[in-house]
Amino acid sequence: MRWDRLFEDLDAQVESDVIRQREAEVADRTRHERAQIDIQSRLLASVGTSPVTVRFVSRSLTGVVRDVGPDWMLLETAGRRSALVATAAVASIVGAARGVVEPSVVARRFGLGSALRAVSRDRSAVELVAAGVPLVGTIDVVGSDHLEMAEHAPDMPRRARNVTAVHVVPFRAIEWVRRVRP
Repeated sequence: MRWDRLFEDLDAQVESDVIRQREAEVADRTRHERAQIDIQSRLLASVGTSPVTVRFVSRSLTGVVRDVGPDWMLLETAGRRSALVATAAVASIVGAARGVVEPSVVARRFGLGSALRAVSRDRSAVELVAAGVPLVGTIDVVGSDHLEMAEHAPDMPRRARNVTAVHVVPFRAIEWVRRVRP
């Protein structure tokens, strides 16, 4: 009788060790899988869902995520205004969906430079916030890691006589860009 209990106890200990090892392996695999998730995949899960608040060092924007690239997101803010947000400048995002959506191969390649070139093509005046400093003007050139912006009054066209300064802005300083209201 005592031997039976001893063997039952040993079996229970072995089974308990197997369960603990399995739980530890599942936890380790879960941590490994989560470590593979990038911000683009997290934000893609938020496209078209409830509003998020994107916080920067000195201000925040609230709106619905409309599109996402590897290093940017398009946020539709109040009044159906769209802001191109550089994710490198984001301090935190409140309200992002908990899921994950795998981006397409094309989406992975359409970086901030490509998105800024699309904004600059129509020569519209834009508001740009770089390192907390707001600028208004027209994006003239988009390089591989920077842009050149002619600063001018928002209600004036981009003409040499209207330009008050030309700024070279590294991508890493850009927080967000949006077209000036017409």
